[in-house]
Amino acid sequence: MLTLKILIIEDDYSLSQLYCIILRQQGYEVIQAHNGEEAWEVLGKEHIDLIITDILMPVMNGYEFVELLRKSNPMLPVLMITAKDDFSSKSKGFSLGIDDYMTKPVILDEMVLRVKALLRRSHIVNDKKLSINHTVLDHDALTVTYQDTAFMLPQKEFHLLYKLLAYPNKIFTRIQLMDEIWGPDSDSDIQTIDVHINRLRRRFQDNPDFEIVTVRGLGYKAVIK
Repeated sequence: MLTLKILIIEDDYSLSQLYCIILRQQGYEVIQAHNGEEAWEVLGKEHIDLIITDILMPVMNGYEFVELLRKSNPMLPVLMITAKDDFSSKSKGFSLGIDDYMTKPVILDEMVLRVKALLRRSHIVNDKKLSINHTVLDHDALTVTYQDTAFMLPQKEFHLLYKLLAYPNKIFTRIQLMDEIWGPDSDSDIQTIDVHINRLRRRFQDNPDFEIVTVRGLGYKAVIK
């Protein structure tokens, strides 16, 4: 079995070593870099499955690194771990393309759980198939299969359903879903999300594997039954 490889970008040597020890105990191969520039050199030589990065570092900080990374690799999972716990810092990280955010001091067991979840989602994206109990979504074919019966969804409906089911119990706002699926420059009204959600609910009202739930005042999430 191929060992998954994690790149840690952290200028605090003791903290970097601690992350390494914990992740190696979980069976991962770990490579260390002390800033974004070193990390970029590593990516030129090594296949990396996931990146853990700090923000405040010399030479090239975490924001600059992620912005550079996303221009060439939009899919590589990135977990940002930093002492900056204000909303604007988190918002900037997510807007640049990180996948998850933790604030120091981290609970190491939680970090491991998040790493495993990000790697699992990454494999779902790479395989482009998502299985929810007896329901299978095929990203390339835009099909949903349940009990050996497959049918194709309109593209936007499929991508909306795929997004929700790939992150069960995660709440997505209408604006998040609009930006990710229709694009930030779309002329579509925000109510378009509600229309598509209602269509999906009607299509899958008899499917026992999942449910799309409205979270009042926030948005939508998928619940696996």
